[in-house]
Amino acid sequence: MFDHVTIRVSDREASERFYETVLGVLGLEKTHDGDELPEWDDWSLAAAEEGKPVTRRLHVGFPAVSRDKVDEFWHAGVDAGYRSDGKPGPRPEYGDDYYGAFLLDPDGNSAEAVHYAEKLRDDGTVDHLWIRVRDVAASKRFYELVAPFGRFEQHHDSAERAGFSAGTGSFSVLAGTPTENVHMAFPADDNDTVDEFHAALVAAGYRDDGPPGERPIYHPGYYGAFVLDPDGNSVEIVNHNR
Repeated sequence: MFDHVTIRVSDREASERFYETVLGVLGLEKTHDGDELPEWDDWSLAAAEEGKPVTRRLHVGFPAVSRDKVDEFWHAGVDAGYRSDGKPGPRPEYGDDYYGAFLLDPDGNSAEAVHYAEKLRDDGTVDHLWIRVRDVAASKRFYELVAPFGRFEQHHDSAERAGFSAGTGSFSVLAGTPTENVHMAFPADDNDTVDEFHAALVAAGYRDDGPPGERPIYHPGYYGAFVLDPDGNSVEIVNHNR
């Protein structure tokens, strides 16, 4: 579903140690280890800086191949001194076969390992995101506009939550104290889609966070555009031209 999800962290080395510790247990190894941006496929960390503060109140779920791996994820984190956010166990409120465990990363974001008997994330590291928002209806309208450009669709709609998915990945917007400073990027196959996304969202009154164009700082051919959602999180459509 995601091209990439990036969070800003207060201490890059501390956050990198946390995610290396717990994702390694799940068999999720770093795919890039540059000075600026360590990556685990579609999950990445960047240091907070002026104008780009720390990500707060995000929930991210990572896939586990078995319930035993969920248990190992939680024990590895707790044994390393990280805080529990929920012991391993069934979560029937999320699904009959849902089994998860939760830890808090160094900035207090909730990281989960999840196993489903009938589903396994097979096209990236991020299984799901939960983003808290001030106004679910307003956020739903924003992401409904993004959906045709980001190639995802809505799968849940209630007063308290709107959910969107593509393939085996998903994200939800939920009522609560808003998540801050998360970046989500969705893939496109051509530059025109990037241009059309930006034009449509800006015309609808949403705030520009970066006009369409090449970003060779990332790699030659990287072509993206950025818009802010109603709570100020940055949403991107990107074509890698590869």
